[in-house]
Parts: sequence; C-alpha cells; structure tokens
Amino acid sequence: MPAYSTNMRLKFPIVALLLEIITICLYAVFVTYDVGHGHSSAHHGSKNETESNPVALYPMFQDVHVMIFIGFGFLMTFLKRYGFSSVGLNLLLAAFGLQWGLLLQNIWHMEDGKIRVSITSMINADFSTATVLISFGAVLGKTSPVQLLIMTLLEITIFSLNEHVVVELLEASDVGASMTIHAFGAYFGLAVARMLYRPGLRNGHDNEGSVYHSDLFAMIGTVYLWMFWPSFNSAIAETVPEQLTAIINTYFSLAACALAAYATSSLVEKKGKLDMVHIQNATLAGGVAVGTCADMNIAPFGAMLIGVTAGIISTLGFKFLTPILASNLGIQDTCGVHNLHGMPGILGGLAGIIAAALGRKSGISPGIQAAALASSLGFALVGGAITGLLLKLPFWGQPPDQNCFDDSLYWEVPEEEEPSESLTHTDHSKNKAEA
Repeated sequence: MPAYSTNMRLKFPIVALLLEIITICLYAVFVTYDVGHGHSSAHHGSKNETESNPVALYPMFQDVHVMIFIGFGFLMTFLKRYGFSSVGLNLLLAAFGLQWGLLLQNIWHMEDGKIRVSITSMINADFSTATVLISFGAVLGKTSPVQLLIMTLLEITIFSLNEHVVVELLEASDVGASMTIHAFGAYFGLAVARMLYRPGLRNGHDNEGSVYHSDLFAMIGTVYLWMFWPSFNSAIAETVPEQLTAIINTYFSLAACALAAYATSSLVEKKGKLDMVHIQNATLAGGVAVGTCADMNIAPFGAMLIGVTAGIISTLGFKFLTPILASNLGIQDTCGVHNLHGMPGILGGLAGIIAAALGRKSGISPGIQAAALASSLGFALVGGAITGLLLKLPFWGQPPDQNCFDDSLYWEVPEEEEPSESLTHTDHSKNKAEA
C-alpha cells in the first residue's frame, strides 16, 4: 500500500535534521546567555531569589527534567511490544520540544532583540514539552516518528500562544499549569486522536495489552512522577513562601489521591482486586488537579480534598469513560490521558476559580481564572483538530492498522524469548473480555 510507506530511511532523517538546522539558525540569531541578569522568566515575572544566585533553581530544574525524561517515558511502557517507542520517542520529542519551546515562549520577552537563557527559561521549556508528551499518550502506538515530530512543532507553537494569553494577557494564576499544560495537552491529544481515528482498531488490537514486566516498567514512571511532582508544581512560583506552599499542597494532594485511587480501584474491580492501570495513572491525578491553586492558601486539608476528588474521578474515568469515548465518540485514547490529565486538569481549573472566589490569593479573580480555562480548552481542541488533519496526510509514514503498537516497524528489535507467548495469550484474552 503506497499510502502506508513506513520506510523511515529518508523521511525521518530529513525531517529531524531539517528541524534541528532551522532551530540552530534561529538560536544563532536570537539566543544568548543570561549570565548575571537573573531575569528572563517566560512564565511569570522575574524571580527575586535567583538574582543573587542564578543556579539556585537548578535542583528544581533537574527534578522537572527527571519527570519529563524518566517519568513520562516509562509511564508509557505498559504496552507489551511498544517499550522502545515509549521511552525512545519520548526522549526524541522532548529533546526537540525543549529547544523549540524555549524559542517560542520567549519571543515575547526579548531584550535588545535577544532571548536570554536562564534556568527559569529552561524549566519553562521543559514544561512546554510536557504538553507534547501528554498528547503523545493519546496517540501512542498509532503514529510514526515523523508524525510525532510534526505534532511537536505545531503543538508547542499553539501551546506558547495559549500560555501567552493566559499568563501575560489575562494574568491568570496557574503555577502548576493544570490548565495550560495538563488540560491543554490532554484535549489537544484527544482532538488529534479523533482526527486519526482508525475503524480497524475499533475492536482492540492483539498488541494493545500489557504483560507482567511491562506493567512493572510503567510503575517506574509512576513513582518518579509521584516523587518529583512537588517540584513541577512549585518550580516557577514567584516567591519563596509561595514555592513552599506549592510544595506542601502538592505533597498532601498526591498522598490523599493515592489512597482514593487504590480504594476506588478495589471498589470497581471484580472481587475487589487492584487494577495496575489505575495505580499507574490515577495515583498521579492529585498532582495535576492541585496545580492551579498549588501556591494559594487552600490549607493542607483543602489540598487533600482536591487529591481525593482527583483520584476518584481518574479511576472511574479509566473504568467507565475510556470505553465510552472509544465506542461512541471515536476517540481511541491509548494511555487514558483524559483520565490522568484532562479531567483532573479541568478540576484544577475549577479549584482555581473557587479559590479565587474565596480570596485564597490576592490579585486574581474567578472570572479571569475561568477565562484562562476556556482559553486553554479552546486552543487545545481547535489546534489539535487542525494538527490531526495535517497528520492524516498519507506521506508521514503512519503505521498500518495491523502494525500498530509494535516496535518492530520502526526499531531494530532483539528476538523475543518463546515463553512469553503464553503470558501474551492470557493477557490478550483478558483484554478481549474487558472490551
């Protein structure tokens, strides 16, 4: 089938190197060091604490870096034949995305025609890649590396526009980016997934399940994300007290969320057993949902309430909503990003509106917070739909239905040992039964 020419020998190197060469040329013209300036913050105004010590934020940057490259990468390794792509393409997209994101987030912040790179702008660039990695989860297993690079280019461009509207024009508060990263990334990815709908995968796919060790690998991603999420939500807080508040609120929200996710999983599964899919994902929803009001005075018990709510809705989403989205709306969400990032992101936005109404942070209004949530969802759905239409063009090398969720189409894969076939068989029959 010429429409599915999946040979990457020329397509992929040309696209990847062309994007890198263009990026280098732009950096040559516009980007310089921010040594001694301690200013340049794309996301929120200047950060007083870093002016005397520009490297003070480096530990936070490193934590966010770990989340992007280990956390997101390994979280997606649950598919039994798609681990190379999950971790490997995650690294590729983030490596390109952070370069592109740093440029686009800072075009509004040039001094003398130059973008000055600081630790803060590097953290924000990492954040911009998180949106792509969330969307990647929605189309995981059904896209080619070339399609994903094009998606990264377009998504970060649209993300930077929305972030500028939310943070600079509306001046909304979204320190942990529930709205601008999580809700945006999820609904952008779902819109792309809808455009790339595959009728041939309507009844599932042999490779769309997990095996024992692939679920264990995915838990590595979960635990890293869970541990480092307080850094993600507090890294760009404007003052030290706000940063500390964000760390504490995220810490308690995640802890409460974990309990709620475990309890809900046992409640909805047959014989009260725990489902690894719920534990891998729903335990993190508290980090997403508390993001918008992480730096606000919502009290530890308020953070716990947000966490519990997020854990429950995320688990219920995996159990009941994902099959409905697939069967009724044609949205085949491989990783369930709607349950981990989409609904908890909206919950975070709503929590921010309520916190603003209750006066939990000075200088913010419920109306502005609501406008920020609407902006993020609007940019995500429209941008994702346009991006999905472009990715449908037949020359990006997308995999045919029968080769979805399989590394061997785009990777050199070592021979499988035979005994795993029995595991694969039992797991597949389980998946069919659930479907």
